[in-house]
Amino acid sequence: MILTVIYAILIFCLLIFVHELGHFTTAKLVGIRVNEFSIGMGPQLCHFQRGETEYSLRAFPIGGYVKMEGEDEDSEDERAFNNRPAWARALVLIAGSFMNLLSAVLIITIMVLVVGTATTTVGQVSRGMPAEAAGIQAGDRILTIDGAPVEEWTDVNRLVGEAQGETVQIAVERDGKELSLESGVAVSEDGRKVIGIMTEPRHAVWPAVQSGVLCIADWTKQMVSYLGQLFTGKGSMEDLVGPVGIVSLINDQAKNGFLYVANFMALISLNLAIINMLPLPALDGGRVLFLIIRCFTGKAISDETEAKIHFAGLILFFLLMIYLIVQDVGRFIIH
Repeated sequence: MILTVIYAILIFCLLIFVHELGHFTTAKLVGIRVNEFSIGMGPQLCHFQRGETEYSLRAFPIGGYVKMEGEDEDSEDERAFNNRPAWARALVLIAGSFMNLLSAVLIITIMVLVVGTATTTVGQVSRGMPAEAAGIQAGDRILTIDGAPVEEWTDVNRLVGEAQGETVQIAVERDGKELSLESGVAVSEDGRKVIGIMTEPRHAVWPAVQSGVLCIADWTKQMVSYLGQLFTGKGSMEDLVGPVGIVSLINDQAKNGFLYVANFMALISLNLAIINMLPLPALDGGRVLFLIIRCFTGKAISDETEAKIHFAGLILFFLLMIYLIVQDVGRFIIH
């Protein structure tokens, strides 16, 4: 369990660092003065000054922040956040979530690159299975099954699973020649129809990137759909987890291996990206919303008033965090 806690702390710190690095780098690029770059919350453990910015590591790995001049108060400094153009401030606010989104895609891409993407070429033939008896060999490229074209490896599983008889006709390409083979069909322990072949994975960058993007896009749709259900009352707060629940889930994933931990890390990173862009006080999305409102209303809402609203939102999020911790303790520890 101690190792799991270390895993969790490293994951939190890394993802928070990436998020805050997005804010920090963009702020520097658009000319905003950054007073402090901090990882963690609470008392300082260590810090150093470089130029105009103080860099610090704080005791509790539950957050972090980039303290920009004029972000939460009025400032006369021409490089203050409140004195920069609206487009520059919007870029800074969006940059944190963008970095988390990019990190999620990168993690999945690297995972797919390591594992490989499926091809229609046979990589392995299981001994004693119908494919071996039919003469199918590693390196054969499957063209058709029962006359139906095979364009992806999923087609192989689907067509074999849909086979009506006790055999399937398989056309393969071997050494530039097309061969027609007949294979029996077996039934696996989970009830699936199989012939005993595995794909030869391809380790190529572009297909891995495509898989990473498609995976994150699918996860995003699911998360946005769930948030919609939550805000309309169709979802349940019991589906949410806090820090304790996340540590428990990391522990479960760690038992299955590093790739499962990396997959869960990508999921957390995407969650950070989406949650931070919700149009709620204290979140980056809430700040962007105020930025848009103030583009139309001018100084009707002062920097001080906006700061108070965000502070109230921060208190509410801390209360939500306490609620989730209590809920998680009941579900994952006491239960």
